[in-house]
Formats: sequence, structure tokens, C-alpha cells
Amino acid sequence: MYLQISHLRSLRALAETGSLTAAAQRLCLTQSALSHQIRGLEEHFGTRLFQRKSRPLQFSAAGEKLLELARATLPCIQECENSLMRMAEGMAGRLHIGIECHSCFQWLMPVLDRYRESWPEVELDLTLGHSFEPMPALRSGNVDLVISSDPVADPDLCFRPLFSYESLLVVAAGHPLADQAIVHPGDLSDKTLITYPVSPARLDVFSVFLQPAGVQPAQIRHVELTPMIMQLVASNRGVAVLPSWALHEYRDNPRLCFLSLGEGGIQGTLYAGMRSDDLDKPYVQGFLQQARDTCFEQLPGIEPVLE
Repeated sequence: MYLQISHLRSLRALAETGSLTAAAQRLCLTQSALSHQIRGLEEHFGTRLFQRKSRPLQFSAAGEKLLELARATLPCIQECENSLMRMAEGMAGRLHIGIECHSCFQWLMPVLDRYRESWPEVELDLTLGHSFEPMPALRSGNVDLVISSDPVADPDLCFRPLFSYESLLVVAAGHPLADQAIVHPGDLSDKTLITYPVSPARLDVFSVFLQPAGVQPAQIRHVELTPMIMQLVASNRGVAVLPSWALHEYRDNPRLCFLSLGEGGIQGTLYAGMRSDDLDKPYVQGFLQQARDTCFEQLPGIEPVLE
């Protein structure tokens, strides 16, 4: 390909200044170097690009065609160059977020709304965890950040805590467990446990509470939406275990009771996982700070975690 960006810049300068002398000055070239460049174009394409003795310069049809290309192409190139420079500075980039926790939508959307105001040049997207394997997607670059309560040991990944919380058992008012001081794993062996549609291994009620005691609920029912889970529990069609911060809007519902599990309750931590190479990028650090600030403003019952 003979045509180069420098040719397009020269033609645009000629059109804007109207003379070889002024165009050469703008381009920091000698007039002879610019003339040589234009002659090379004319010889390559076998046609004149403008009338040299006209004042100001008059482009030929061929010259107008190349000038049209220059005016369409050079702003796009400049925009791309600016974006690359902003990305190198960590002020622009891509942040595709994978969500393992369905109830995270409750606090994540306000976080993203505020984040967009501070980081308008960052491309944001969301992917729900049940449609992909989050950690392989993070390693491969399909997503850039994963919200998860299950950090993994991987030198290529790093996990930063957002906040800690307690998972609570939700039962209907009048349920046999509603008045118990302590709920034991065996108390759920004959119950229908309503959960989000994720693997039991990724739910604290199984990994921390039931499985260590060798207990399995009588039935497991998968429901995607928190309001639907609450309706089913309130109608005594099962019990559920959810993060405390996902339950605060239901605390005043007289049809529901909220109980700790075991002696000290089930404590968990929510993390933001990312590739280690991305951790120090300013827009990634900006997201972590915005997430923490917004969550502690809006979510009751969460606690900070020392890194």
C-alpha cells in the first residue's frame, strides 16, 4: 500500500493553508520535501492532484478524492491515538464485570451510575454468573472483574475485599424454626431450601454450614429473583439463606423472620477479583473505591475488611 497517513496530513494542510509554503511550515517540512512528497503521489497514481499555479491551490478531482479520505480518516486516527494515550495513563479502558451473586444487582447498579460520572472513558458491561464460569472467563480476558465471595489461589489473579456480611436464614412467621434461639444444620434436613440457580459449592449455606455436618436439605428449589424468593418463603413454601444486606428492605415484613445460623452465624466476605496486571490501573482502583463508598452508604449490616 503506497498511500500513508503522512500523505493525508499533507493534503489536509495544503487544503487548509492554500499554499505549499504555509503547508510545509505547519507540517515542519521544507517546501522541497513537501513538493517531492506530492510529486511521488502524482507519479504513483498517474494523475495531478492540484493546479500549482492557482492561488489558492485548486485540487483536481483526484486530489479532492484523496482530500475527502483525509478529512474522514485523520480525525478517527487522532481519536484513536488520544484514546490509546488515555489508556496508557490508566484513565480509559474496558471494565467488563462478571457477577456471581444475583443479589449484587441491588447495590451494583448505583455503584456503576456513580462510576460512569467519574470515569466516562471506561467501557462498562455486565455478565451474570450463571451463564459462564467466572474465573476462567477472568483469566482468558472475557471479563475484567468478577464480584465473588469465593476467591481462588492463582498468581495471575488478585482479590480485593469490598465488605464482610452475615448470611441469614429467612423463614415464614409461625414457621417451626422461627422461635429457635440457635438453628443447627440438622434443622434444615427436612426443609425445602430456596436458592439462586448456582452450584451449591458456591453457596455458604452448603460449604460452611450444611456439608461439614453431612446434612442435605430435603429439596432444593432454584429461583433467580430475590422478591420471588421472599414471596415463596412468606407463603411457607420453603426457607432461604441470603446475605443480610440483601434483606434489609424486607425487615419490616411481618410475614418473615430472620435467623442466624449456628452459634456465631455464617460470616462471609464479598470480593472484587481481577487480573493481577490490572490491579494498579487507576480506573480499576477507582471502581474499587467507588464500590466501597457506595456500599457503606447504602447497605446496612456490612463491615469493612482490613487488607
